[in-house]
Formats: sequence, C-alpha cells, structure tokens
Amino acid sequence: MKNFYLEIKHIDKQTGARYGILHTPHGDVEVPMFMPVGTLATVKTLSPEEVRDAGAGVILANTYHLSIRPGTEIVEMAGGLHKFMNYPGPILTDSGGFQVFSLAEKRKITEEGVHFKNHLNGDPLFFTPESVIEIEEKLGADIIMSFDECIPYPATHEYVKKSTERTLRWAKRGLDAHKREDQALFGIVQGGAYSDLREHCAQELAKMDFPGYSIGGTSIGEPKEVCFQMVKDAIRYLPPEKPRYLMGVGSLDYILEGAAMGVDMFDCVLPTRIARHGALMTSAGRVNIRDAKYEKDFTPLDPECDCYTCRNYTKAYLRHLYKSEETFGKRLLSLHNVRFLIHIMEEARKAIQEDRFGDFKAEVLAKYGDKRGF
Repeated sequence: MKNFYLEIKHIDKQTGARYGILHTPHGDVEVPMFMPVGTLATVKTLSPEEVRDAGAGVILANTYHLSIRPGTEIVEMAGGLHKFMNYPGPILTDSGGFQVFSLAEKRKITEEGVHFKNHLNGDPLFFTPESVIEIEEKLGADIIMSFDECIPYPATHEYVKKSTERTLRWAKRGLDAHKREDQALFGIVQGGAYSDLREHCAQELAKMDFPGYSIGGTSIGEPKEVCFQMVKDAIRYLPPEKPRYLMGVGSLDYILEGAAMGVDMFDCVLPTRIARHGALMTSAGRVNIRDAKYEKDFTPLDPECDCYTCRNYTKAYLRHLYKSEETFGKRLLSLHNVRFLIHIMEEARKAIQEDRFGDFKAEVLAKYGDKRGF
C-alpha cells in the first residue's frame, strides 16, 4: 500500500524504542501511540470531536459488534465508518476474533470457520476468514485485522500448536480475500506462552508480507512477566520496518514496557471503563473520586493535566456528579483518563527522540507505582 507505511524517524539509544510517523489514508499519526476504543463506533460517552481534541490519532471499532448492531449494511450505506461516526482521522477495526471466543458460550471451531451464537438474541452465526474480511471492507476502516483464534491461558502446547497453525491458514485465506487497496490488513501473532510457537507464527506471518503485525493472545489473565515474554518472542521475528500493535493493553506499565520492546500501537477500553466507576489516572497516582475526602475539595482533579475537565472543574464537583450518577460526570472523567494516557504517550515520544526513554519509563513507573492501569 503506497498510502500506508511506517516512517521510523528515531530509535532510542537506551532501549530501542521507536519514534515514527504512521502514514494512513486518513492522516498521519505519531507512534508509539495509545488508541482509544470505540467498540460500537463511539468512544463511550465522548464525542468524536472531544476524542480528537484530546490528541487521539487512530481509534478502534469492533467488527463483530458492528456486524450485529446496527449491521454491516447500515454502515456501508452511510458511506463507511468515517462518515457514519463522523470521525475524520484513521480508524482500526478488530476482526471480532476475541469477542467470538470471549462472548460465545458455545462455539464450534472448524477448519472453515467458527459457528457460534449472537450474544444479544441467540441467532446462529458463522464467521470465516473471508466473511470477516468482507465485513471489514464494508466498514471501511484504514487498518483491519485478520480473523484468528484468541487462545485461552493456560493451554497445552498441543492445543496451542494446532490453534496457531489454523490461525496461520486463516491469515493466508484472509489475505487472499482482501481486495481494498486503501486498507492495511494486519496479521496477528498467536502462539500462547510458548516461545517456539510465537517464533514460528511470527516468522510465517512475516513471509506473507502483511502491511503491519499485531501481537495477540496477551492480557487475558497471564502473569505480567509471561505477557512480556510473549511480546519479546514475537517481536524479534517481525519485520522492523512494519508497524507493530500490541492488542488490548492500556496500563502504564504494560504500555511503556511494550514501547521499550519496539511496539508502536496500543489500545484498551481501560481508561473509559475505570472512569465510569470513578477511578482516575493522575500525576499524583490513582484518585477514587467517590471518596468522601473530595467532597469539599475545590481544586482541579490534576493540576498538571491540560484536559478540559482539569481546566474547568473541581474534585468536589466531579464527586457530586459521580455520586448523583449524572452522565456528564462520566463524560468528564472519561475525557480526563483518555487525555492522560495520550499525554503520557506524547511525553514518551519526546523522550525517545532525546534518547532518554529508559529513564522516562523508570520515572513514570516509580511515580505511579506498579498497579495495572496506573
């Protein structure tokens, strides 16, 4: 794809983290970056303009969820996701593989595809690598994912080997079915927690010459050190000139460690999900806005933050909105958390360009502690 490529501008001398520009049909974005998740063509409670103003580049939508509601045809009739949700920047769609394997209680995996049921009404569904590509082409995102099996953790070597081989066959089928030249199809590295299978999957996907590569099957309950090893085992065999995407990661420790290993793209529902429960990421660490100590606190949520919430509202008011279950409160808290992570990535990119990313990572993790999400 001539209109999609990664331009690596600098590699940090301390860690090997990469700073670059990802060129897409709907604009250029800097990496490494955090991508907010808009599963149903919306980042929960936030408008596209607010997400854009927070500094987001790429945002995510989900193939499975959109295919059943409102339906692929509706989005296609609207002119694709960009017009449907009024977001002018780059969009990425997950293949729905994770949802198929996490939401479907009963599923039957065959060589052809996966039989399962609609989690909303129980209707039978059948996804194949080809049908998923067809849906993603109609949705029209800039970056799309191959259909794969998200392998549970833990799993036996025998099971993971069979699953990984099938994922590779599905990746080739999806690549053959993909026709749109204005979309970048990523291959997804599976292999569970087994180094030999991660290596094999990454090497075979690299031979297929995808425009980019995702690292899947992580953050599903495995210990942190296992997750990091999974990433290392995959990334060392991926083409260095192609973008690398670590799926489903949104906590500072995982993002910064991933960037140090050479990952370019991260996504997670975490910042908006925890915000809706009153948990905030701040420069002083975790804030639980529901706590009584904030009832008469008329200071900004985070004096070091430049988001709309912190510029205009106090902890006392945010606590009032949260305790009153006002939607506006969820919007303000979500906006802050999204901006917080995006700002961290802005600082990370600056540190990479100045060859001090290792120091930056250590400072951030020492400041925020080792809690997931903070």
